[in-house]
Amino acid sequence: MKNFEIKQFRQQFPILKTNVNHHPLIYLDNGATTQKPQCVINEQNDVYCLSNANVHRASYQLAAEATAKFEQARITVQQFINASKSSEIIWTKSCTESINLVAHSWGSNQLNKGDVIVLSYGEHHANIVPWQIVAEKTGAVIKVLPLNKQGTIAIESLVDIICEKTKIVCVSHISNVIGKINPINKIIARAKSVGALTLIDGAQAVANISVDVQALDCDFYVFSAHKMYGPTGVGVLFGKAHLLDSMPPYQAGGEMIEHVSFSGTSYQPLPFKFEAGTPNISGVIAFSRAIEFINEYQLTNTHEYKKTLLNYAFERLSSVPTLKFIVEGKPDIALFSFTLAENLQDVASQLDLFGISVRVGRHCAMPLFEFLNINGCIRLSLAPYNTLSEVDVVVDKLTYLSNIKDSAVKQAQDNAGVQEIISTFRQLKGWDTKHRELMLLGKKLPRMPKSKRSDSTLIQGCESAAWLTYSKDINHLYYFQTDSDAKIIRGLLAVVLLAFNGKSAAEILNFDINNYFSQLGLLKHLSPSRGNGLLAIVDKIKSIVS
Repeated sequence: MKNFEIKQFRQQFPILKTNVNHHPLIYLDNGATTQKPQCVINEQNDVYCLSNANVHRASYQLAAEATAKFEQARITVQQFINASKSSEIIWTKSCTESINLVAHSWGSNQLNKGDVIVLSYGEHHANIVPWQIVAEKTGAVIKVLPLNKQGTIAIESLVDIICEKTKIVCVSHISNVIGKINPINKIIARAKSVGALTLIDGAQAVANISVDVQALDCDFYVFSAHKMYGPTGVGVLFGKAHLLDSMPPYQAGGEMIEHVSFSGTSYQPLPFKFEAGTPNISGVIAFSRAIEFINEYQLTNTHEYKKTLLNYAFERLSSVPTLKFIVEGKPDIALFSFTLAENLQDVASQLDLFGISVRVGRHCAMPLFEFLNINGCIRLSLAPYNTLSEVDVVVDKLTYLSNIKDSAVKQAQDNAGVQEIISTFRQLKGWDTKHRELMLLGKKLPRMPKSKRSDSTLIQGCESAAWLTYSKDINHLYYFQTDSDAKIIRGLLAVVLLAFNGKSAAEILNFDINNYFSQLGLLKHLSPSRGNGLLAIVDKIKSIVS
């Protein structure tokens, strides 16, 4: 086991050193596919450079070496999910193909009119559409398990929906949108009580939590390599041996054949019966290395950094104005789905300008969004190579964007705000009332996260410590975030931000700040050090945009 240290761990992934739109890549679409460590890239490259040959079909040394590595990968997967034998591991090209294999090989031959297939509203399309096709072909009926307010399958619905006519229950271990662990043990137990089989979609689970298929006692379990640091084009179907033995081949051709004759053809035993044609040899072998990588860092165990990242991201995202999570409560893995008051596609596009990769839409789960009665969401899915500082960057951008519905409207609102605050301060008589108003403004000013209050963001020349960060939107308008430990300074900062936020560089540089302060009647009441500090804040902003 290797000790986990985030800086060293990130160095394993070459793509994380790249820039996107002149910004360091912040990759937050790990629910779709994870990035690949150098050891996996090297392993796949080495297959083609050092041991490229077809498997199972030749007696020469190179083919024997390729076959040995290929079959060792099967054993590695068997041990990883604790299957009872390696022949229960079937290679496919994806999690999607694994589900289709079961639906068509088992479902088309075992389901009859009136039989029930149970799914849930939280399923990926890949665990819905194959069953719809089979149901239409066989006359079977699909029933759907509802979700609770936390987004997991409602256990109180199990008895009514998983009934005596149910033949198979197909649900996700963790939804690709919700990020929470479903009550799989209770679902499997209920299915067994009525004699039904279970298929568990583990695409989001297997890289994040420990999976033991014997302990679960599920009948089928499916997942993909590319969501767990492995190559694309490799999927896994685990099935209990007696079920796989009873199922006819899904595809026919080379490798799955034992004997071919026009008088009759026989098939290979498990697992080869379901592996027609030349497989993705290099991908399978590299996938084995990805599993070793996961084991080395114990990424599926209770992992302190993963917990810290999850808790920190949830807390920081919860502070973003207008952000609303699509279900209640914190997810079980670092996958966050939410809406904003703004157009989600616009938000995702603007985040991309800063090198931030997120997913927006309905995430191949349209029935889920119909159930939740929303049109889509933004999904941030993190991996252990993501950092707390990356979370801060994303939250800062979302905070700025959540305050911008339309730049022109925002600018008009800010200009109106300047006139309003001038009018307010003109009506205040004496420094006591103006001081009280500044204290109220300071109380309302959002606090910066402590991680942002550093020497690099400190404003030099202020009487009290004050910090400033900034961002630009797609229209090159500036948005500043400031903070101070002194409430009066925060009030003065709020006054400055009202004048400068949502403005272009030219507008900021041309703004008559002395006239603004004069109309507010502030400078004459401030001590020289505090007045100089206020001007230092203005100078800092102008130096940024110059």
